[in-house]
This record gives sequence, C-alpha cells and structure tokens, in this order.
Amino acid sequence: MRRHLQQNIKQLTTSYANGFYSPKEVTDCALDDTVKLKDLNAFIKITPELALHQAKESALRYHEQQAKGPLDGVTVAIKDNFCTKGIHTTCASKMLENFVPPYNATVYERLAQAGAVLVGKTNMDQFAMGSGTVDSIFGPAKNVWSENFEEDNWRIAGGSSGGSALAVATGMCYGSIGSDTGGSTRNPASYCGVVGLKPTYGMVSRHGLIPLVNSMDVPGIFARSIEDCAEILNVIAGPDPFDSTMFKQPFKPIQLPEPDQIKLSAIRIGIPKEYFCDGLSPDVLETWKKIADILEDGGAQVKSVSLPHTASSIFVYSILNQCEVASNMARYDGIEYGYRADADRSTEELYAKTRAAGFNSVVKNRILSGNYYLLRENYEKYFEKALRVRRLISDDFKKVFVHTSDKNKVDVLLTPTTLTVAPLYKDFTSVSNRDQCAVQDFCTQPANMAGIPAISLPIRLSEQGLPISLQLMSNMFNETLLLTIARWIESQVEFDCLSNEQLYKIRK
Repeated sequence: MRRHLQQNIKQLTTSYANGFYSPKEVTDCALDDTVKLKDLNAFIKITPELALHQAKESALRYHEQQAKGPLDGVTVAIKDNFCTKGIHTTCASKMLENFVPPYNATVYERLAQAGAVLVGKTNMDQFAMGSGTVDSIFGPAKNVWSENFEEDNWRIAGGSSGGSALAVATGMCYGSIGSDTGGSTRNPASYCGVVGLKPTYGMVSRHGLIPLVNSMDVPGIFARSIEDCAEILNVIAGPDPFDSTMFKQPFKPIQLPEPDQIKLSAIRIGIPKEYFCDGLSPDVLETWKKIADILEDGGAQVKSVSLPHTASSIFVYSILNQCEVASNMARYDGIEYGYRADADRSTEELYAKTRAAGFNSVVKNRILSGNYYLLRENYEKYFEKALRVRRLISDDFKKVFVHTSDKNKVDVLLTPTTLTVAPLYKDFTSVSNRDQCAVQDFCTQPANMAGIPAISLPIRLSEQGLPISLQLMSNMFNETLLLTIARWIESQVEFDCLSNEQLYKIRK
C-alpha cells in the first residue's frame, strides 16, 4: 500500500510543503496504479502527459513556497461527460467517441486553476443513463470489492458515475467528479465504499457538463473522507456567468469543526417512514437503525417524519427524465459534431442512420418514451402532471425542514443510500435498465427532484464483506450542517475504504 494514501488531502499538501512527498511522486504512483488496476475499467482515458506536466508545475510552486491552495498537486479524475479542452469527452458512447471539446467545463477549469492533477477521464453509463456503469462502449466497470472477477460473478460499481467512484475507492486519485441526476454519485459511492456528495442544485456550475436532465443534473464529488469532500467543494462551488441556473450569492467556503468539537444536542434527525420500503435488505436496515441509535446516544433528537409523496417519486422522475432526454438528445444528428453515418439519399436518412448506430438501446428507449409523453395528446396527461407531483415531492421536504412547527421540524434526514449492497453483474443485467433504476434510485432521486443537498457515507461491511452506506439530506444550501453531521458519524464508524483485501491482492 502506498504510504501517502493513508493521508487525507490536507495532510498530503502539508507533506508537499514540508518536502516529505512531491506531487510527481504521488502522480507517478497514481499512473502506475491505473495500469495495475486497468482490468477494473475505471478509466476511459488516462492523461499521463498532462498529469506529469501539472505535477511538475505543482512541485515547482511548492519549492518556491507559492502553492495555489488546498488542492495543489492533488490527483483527481473527471467523469467523461465533463468537457475537457483538447481531451476526448465521449460520454462512453459511439456518438461522441471521437469528440474533443474546445473548452473546459467550469468544474474542471476551477480544479485546474487550483493546481489539481488530472489523472484521467472515468468510465460511465452511456450519456449517464443507468445505475451500474455497465452500458459503456468501453466495457463495464468492475467493483473492486467483488469477491471474484470470474465470468459474470463480479459486482457492479454502481452508476452512472461508477468509474469516478472506483478511481477514489482504489486510491488512484484523492478525489473525483461525477454527475448526479437521480443518485448517480451517491449510488456508486455506496457500492464502492466512498463518500459521495450531491450539492444543492445551483451551487456548482453545470457549464460544460453534457446534459442528461437539465433540471436535475448536479456535478457530484467523490472522496475518501468528509473533510476531503469539503476541500473539493470549496474549490468548485460558487457563481458562474456561464450557467444561468446558478445562484448569484458568493459561496462561503466551508470550515468543518474537528469531530470532538461537534455537539449534537441541538440537532434534530428525521427518519422518513416511507423509506422502510420493499426490497430493503436486513443488513441495510440494521445499519440504518444502528446509526440512528448512535446519533441519539450522541445527544441528537431522532424522530420519525413523513414524506408522503415518496412512493410517487420514482414514476415522476422516470417521466421527467425521459422527456428531457428526448429534448437533449435531439442535438446529436450527425451534422455539426459527433458520429456521422454514411447516407446517400437524404438528410432524413442521415439523421436516422446516425442516431440508430450512435445510441445504444437504453438511450433510444428513453428518447422514444420521452417523445411519447411530449405528444400533444399526452403532454398534459403525463408531463404536466409529473411536474405538479414533483412540486408536491419538493414541498414534502420543505415541510420537514422549514414549513412546520419547531416541535416537528428536523435539520437532517437519515436514510439508506441503496436498498442492498452492490449486486452481481449477472443479476443486475437480468433485469431491464428501467426496472433497475427504479430499485437502485429509490432512496436517492427524491433529493434531485427537490434540488436539496445529499451525501452518502460508508458505514460498515456486510456479512459478505461489501460496503453498506447511509444517506443524509438537508435543506437547500445547508451543506455545512450536512457535512458536519456526516463527519461526526464518520468519526464514530471509522470506515477505511483502502482496507480492502481485494485491492491489496490486485496491487501485488
């Protein structure tokens, strides 16, 4: 095990400043690991020349005592649906297989300006549609916690940001960026045993994020600790003139207290009764109850609350997702950029052949469903009704966080992240993509519907030796409290994702 991997980001950069480690040494280890762990298929593209150049510049800054900030020289990875200037951005699809953007997404631009070192672009479901990272044209990502990797007996990494989760879970980088539309950061974070944060909608710029569902997409953060997660958020959050959906108020960097300074006596924790649902595994349920008890023993007030429209959430999400997909995917026609099929007879033939070959079945099914819901005779019946129910779902959260008496109001909700541990690939693929998303995203997608922040943090290992995580949700722009409580829980459970025996064997 690399010794520097036992450090968090703050400790690592302190080691840089003291000359104990150098950014080049850490980057060399990261690039070496991408080769040793290549069979996990976490990355679509490795960027060794850029990484070594960035590491060299970082080392020079530390030598001259002019480090840019808390992420200078820290290795990161970016999901392959964020535009990176001069570097292929494929969305794991044939349609964009050869697309090279002329500009950087704001998230990556801010990381680069802060001195972070880009190891590579990570694997994902095509156009971020899925919950397993199994639909990539570059092959599926394999969970490093799998008991074995023979045939189809390995476990999925979760999706659609599974590659980004794996990059952190294996120590190939200290932090990574994913996108979260209905749980696409928190789901793989749960399965891979790392921290996954979905910030408030409008806190982090979507400029340069190739859109799936504009009204729900949020750049997400993967890290090995809550403190590292906060360090990355402090760099990438804040207003962006290129994104009209951003909130305009300046972002105030989050300063987390040390765990022993966190007092829970004034904190109210809500346990939504609707999340006790069909399919919830005994292991996850036991973990949920145990952490609720630990919070109560720590001084927090723990109470049952109701989010009555949760049961409708997955259906509403499915309709709105497919409607926006139908709209967003219309830009891929083979004319301006992306894959272009051979066609001799007409423009219509070019469109048809390009889209038939450029999209996989999941994307095409969502386009067809979305266009059906948006037909004039169906628009009010499906799309408008789904928007109205979405408002009710959002109001459920407002009632428990804001619009209720002080006696019944809560500060944070505690729920499962996923209903089970990471499923086997053969079991996951035996069910349709739509049905899998309905199960895998049950606990996560309501937060996207309401635009509120949510975080998944690993708690313990199941009897099978697989990570079990829980989710915390809070009111909009309440990231400081959310991360503070998450850090307190983290200090109690002391989960270490790099203690994975499989990871050690693969590296050897």
